[in-house]
Amino acid sequence: DEAAAVAADLGGPVAVKAQIHAGGRGKGGGIKLADTPDQTRQVADQIIGMQLVTHQTGPEGRLVKRVLVEEQLQVDRELYLGIVIDNSIGFPLVMASDAGGVDIEEVAAKTPERIHRVPVDPSIGFQPYQGREIALALGLGGDLMRPAVQAMSALYRAFAENDCSLAEINPLVVTADARLLAADAKLNFDDSALYRHKEVAALRDPDEEDPLEVRAQEMGINNYVKLSGNIGCVVNGAGLAMSTMDAIKLAGGDPAN
Repeated sequence: DEAAAVAADLGGPVAVKAQIHAGGRGKGGGIKLADTPDQTRQVADQIIGMQLVTHQTGPEGRLVKRVLVEEQLQVDRELYLGIVIDNSIGFPLVMASDAGGVDIEEVAAKTPERIHRVPVDPSIGFQPYQGREIALALGLGGDLMRPAVQAMSALYRAFAENDCSLAEINPLVVTADARLLAADAKLNFDDSALYRHKEVAALRDPDEEDPLEVRAQEMGINNYVKLSGNIGCVVNGAGLAMSTMDAIKLAGGDPAN
């Protein structure tokens, strides 16, 4: 009923999206379209309670407990815009592509030439000329140039001010009526910096994390990461642990705790 009420307030076709911490929701059946409030109610009932399996959840999937209901957009183009830390140079790296709506890893593997990369010196921040360069590479000229640069600048501020390890808009869409909108977004935060961002830490949802990892953190074990393989590793030291797991993966195996 709540989903139907939101659809009625929006007054048009909507998209109903499963809210889990994983990508690939659309391919897994976690994003559906509805034209009326009644359809929205039916679709929400189908999604809530499902065990949603995507390429990022593992075979066990994630239980969907809530959905987002938002305006259904008439999309003309789907783009990608993201920021990560480039460890090779120690700078934030802005990445943009005209191949939005899919995982950027897939684009990088199949058509890397479609990804435009711009490193940003953190001492001076993201500059308007860099935004214009990216916008032109994406074909966002004319009236779309200004909102494109504004979107990139805002995303960089969010990335820098919140100690993010990843900030991405995927897809960044150009609608049929020539609007530039963020249709979906994702932020990953540096756990070591959360003490500076109480408002971010308050958003944490333990239901979206592995129960063993949550329990380990409650016990003061902050470096436990659950592995899903079948080859146990008994090691001494982080460097040896990583090297051992790399060796197992290179040999075609899958490490376990």
